Amino acid sequence: MARDGLSLSYRVWWNIRKTILTFYGPAQLGHANDPIRRLEREREQKVEEARRARS
Repeated sequence: MARDGLSLSYRVWWNIRKTILTFYGPAQLGHANDPIRRLEREREQKVEEARRARS
């Protein structure tokens, strides 16, 4: 996974949160309600913000 301009602390915390949600999150939810998908959308937004800041 590329850094994409995100800080080390954010990337570590993001991976911890994803791991916790993978093992202890809700069993099954629709795509719109899935907390892992929400976490991935949040990361995509942060990556876009970092790319815009670099430009």
